[in-house]
Amino acid sequence: MATLNKIFFRGLVAIIPIAVTLYLLFWMVALMETLVGQVIKFFVPAGFYIPGLGVISTFALIFIFGLLLNNFVMVELIHRFEVKLKTIPFFKAIYSPLRDLMNLFSKSDSSSMKSVVLVKVSPGIKILGVITREDFSDMPSILKSSDKVAVYCPWSYGMGGFTLLVSRDQTESLDLPIEKAMSLAITGWVKVDPKLQTKEMESSL
Repeated sequence: MATLNKIFFRGLVAIIPIAVTLYLLFWMVALMETLVGQVIKFFVPAGFYIPGLGVISTFALIFIFGLLLNNFVMVELIHRFEVKLKTIPFFKAIYSPLRDLMNLFSKSDSSSMKSVVLVKVSPGIKILGVITREDFSDMPSILKSSDKVAVYCPWSYGMGGFTLLVSRDQTESLDLPIEKAMSLAITGWVKVDPKLQTKEMESSL
């Protein structure tokens, strides 16, 4: 009975990440199909809409928009449009943080590596985090004159985290991409070797 429970548990551990990943992908595809598909159906005559056209159109629009961003004139127009939108209080409160977050994850490899740090919280204890702000020129004077950096520290096994304002000398740079650092922090630094896991499963049979 104990062996059966162990086999079931190993199978559960293996299938849950796959199931959750597939579910999220399905949810994203369904969302794109629903939102964009409804717009297309409004312009396309009844009976001419093909299921999946919303997803294809979404990827096509993203690709075209990416191509347009290679044009200096288009970049300037989008920048001016963003400036106008940021004057709307509610829009600015949502858009600006999301934009800053996407910019953080879209950094080049060289700058991305410098963003991941270990924060010294006490002797012998450090917290993994990502530098989210180094310039406080738009902040109160008490922060302008200090050598502070803002470091976001994600929680393990949960959404969210906290931000620390610490002196730069309390941080230690890590040669890690942001995506890897976030993965380590969220999973509690758990690392399972697939080969080792397979061997353990075989030995239990």
